[in-house]
Amino acid sequence: MMARDINMVEITVDDTTIMAKEGQSVLQVAREHGIRIPHLCFHPALKPSGSCKLCGVEVASRSGKSVIMLSCILKVKQGLVIQTATEAVQQARVKAFNKLLQMAPDSFRIRQIAADFNVDVIPPADGCIRCRLCIRVCNDVIGARALKMETVGEKRFVMPQPGRCLGCGTCANLCPTRLIHVEDKDGVRTVSIRGETIGKLPLVRCEGCGQMYVTSDFLDHVASATSDHPHVKVEHRFCKTCVKLLSDKTKTANVKTR
Repeated sequence: MMARDINMVEITVDDTTIMAKEGQSVLQVAREHGIRIPHLCFHPALKPSGSCKLCGVEVASRSGKSVIMLSCILKVKQGLVIQTATEAVQQARVKAFNKLLQMAPDSFRIRQIAADFNVDVIPPADGCIRCRLCIRVCNDVIGARALKMETVGEKRFVMPQPGRCLGCGTCANLCPTRLIHVEDKDGVRTVSIRGETIGKLPLVRCEGCGQMYVTSDFLDHVASATSDHPHVKVEHRFCKTCVKLLSDKTKTANVKTR
């Protein structure tokens, strides 16, 4: 029978016996044997610090109780028994990932690693402060009711009401964090929030300069809303630049006739 190398010890990882070099870290041994343990702050050329706290594993103690220890710091020794995918390990990972995301909320890499290990983490900030200015102006001023608050999971989001947007862009103008976007392209106006379309409507041309400037749906809405207004005499389709030019010309003409 071949004698065992004096520098080698026998450990158990996830119910599998592994021969490991004494003094190695558990994380190094796991990497060598294709056992996946998340980590961010480990580098084989440097002394481990355990800063990221992602590499926790469950270690069986002599008392029979298990404890979570960082595998980058934990050294292998004869008879060591560890588990890498228990409920306690998963809970420790959730805590560690979320703590990192508090410091780096936009880190794609942290979120990707968390997803690879099926760890549910806090969702990324979407840029909305839930002031509801967009909803209030759309409901109370415009009257389109194209936006609403909706609960998704445990959070509330501003969501579009399909088929109601007039494409006026008032919600985007008032949004304090500029989360709502308006894009005019190829004769179509698209209003969106978080990449989700609120409305997509055709634009019409100004009767003065010919530039596309507003949606036909919004013009029709304005015409209907002001049809019995005493100060609206004639329906027109001029952009604000042309309206100002015409207004200036009218004022000049009135001055000359006095």
